[in-house]
Formats: sequence, C-alpha cells, structure tokens
Amino acid sequence: MGEHNVDETARPAGGRVPVVVTVAAGGDASAARELAASLGVPCASGGDGATAVAPSGALALRMGADGLALVGDGMELRGDLTRMLPRLRPGALQRELLVRAARLRGAGAPATPTALDATAGLGEDSLLLAAAGFSVTLCERDPVIAALLRDALRRAREQPALAPLVDRMRLVCGDSVVELRRRADAGEAPDVVLLDPMFPARQKSASVKKKLRMLQLLERPCDDEEALMRAAIGARPRKVVVKRPVKGPVLAGVKPAYTLAGKAVRYDCIIPASVGADALRPPVTSA
Repeated sequence: MGEHNVDETARPAGGRVPVVVTVAAGGDASAARELAASLGVPCASGGDGATAVAPSGALALRMGADGLALVGDGMELRGDLTRMLPRLRPGALQRELLVRAARLRGAGAPATPTALDATAGLGEDSLLLAAAGFSVTLCERDPVIAALLRDALRRAREQPALAPLVDRMRLVCGDSVVELRRRADAGEAPDVVLLDPMFPARQKSASVKKKLRMLQLLERPCDDEEALMRAAIGARPRKVVVKRPVKGPVLAGVKPAYTLAGKAVRYDCIIPASVGADALRPPVTSA
C-alpha cells in the first residue's frame, strides 16, 4: 500500500503535540471525519487504499480495520482490554492490589458499589474494578486519549467475556475535578474514587514504558494535585484510593489510613470521613 503525506496539523484542546486523524486501509473514513471534527483537528485519507501519514512532529490518530491507534515517534499505542483477560480470572482478580485496596467491607457495604476513576487513561484499572463488581465512571480529560478509550470499550463490548463488564463502565470526557465537584453538589457520592495522576517522568525517555511515553506526548502532567485530592475528598466517597510509585511521595501531602504495596506500585487508601479539616493545605489567596 502507498502512503500519503499531509501538511496540515492541529493541536487538540489540552494536547501537547499536533494531531492528525488518518485513515488506514479498511478504516471507516466517515467515522474518521466525524472524529476529526469532534477533536477540531484535520482528517487525511491517502486515497486508493493508501494510508495517510502525519507530518514530522505530529501524531497520527489512525483509523483502521482493527480500530483506532495513536502513531508517532516510532511508536504505536492502541487500547486493548482483551489483554487483561488473564488478570480477570477469579483467582487472579482477588490478588490484584487495586481490587484489594478498593474493596469495601462491613455491614454497610453496598451490593453493587460505585467507583469513579478520575484518571482513566486506557481503562485498564477501571476494567479491574468492573470485574470486581463495581459500576465505574471513567473520567478522561484529554480528548485524544478519551477517543482511544472509547474505541477500546467499543471493541471490548464485542467480546463475550468482556461485554458484561463494559456494560458497567461509563465514560465521561472531561476534567475529573469538575465531575467530582458536580457529584458533591448533587449529593451523588461514589463509593470509591481512584486517583492515578500522571507526573513528569524522572527517567530518560529511552527507559520509560512506551505507553507512558505516548500518553505524555498528549496529556499534561498533574498540574494541581491539591485540587484533585480536594475534589476527591469533597465528593464524600467511602474511600479514596491513590496509585503511586512504591517509593513516591503521598499525593497532596495527605497521609493514607493504610497502604497496600507491591514491587513497583502501592495504593494509598484514604478514608475521607476520618480526614481532618487541616489534611489539605488551604489554597493560597492574595491579600
């Protein structure tokens, strides 16, 4: 197949690099145009079965027969929830640190608990929670990552083993701080809030995982951890679960009630009902 270069690029809202939607062989050109319009970026098709190629320095959001993929910088990223299937087996699922951290105990625990994943990414953590019985709201603020996630959920819904779980997952494209504040105002508290904010990588780029590198090309690191934590606690969930590097600092200075740690990551569990009023530093205001 031939390739066709395009010159026009655009930067989606909140994005860090230009993005072009392209159509690969077997891709749905109409769906690609609709996606490009929703993102406010160009759409390019090579014609005659060719695959359009984004110009140097831009990322291609490629619509192909096998779904949507982010391509650029010699890498390709596609949401694929089917690879999570081995981790969803009953014995394996109960050993997952996230599932153990999010689990609600006691007489007041709901039969069908709710969770809000405030930093959904490609949905893998949310899928674990759905498999553990949660009804999950996935918040993703970057529109390109949200498009990849929506496509991953669509394809997962076609898999019999995943369809019942995806039915318990609802995607919200927008800032989770806004959604958490809305929930607080409406009295719609989730049982669990999951936070896994992205921070600038400390390793050299060659040693950072491909997935993280691709996401960092698009999405800003967490620029206000206190606002995120304040919104999570303010939504009044039973528990806030924070995913952190095993040796990383606590988020926003809030000490957890307890922690579950593995070799690479840990989960800090915060019980909002027991968090003191001074747990979060108050916003700085000018005189």
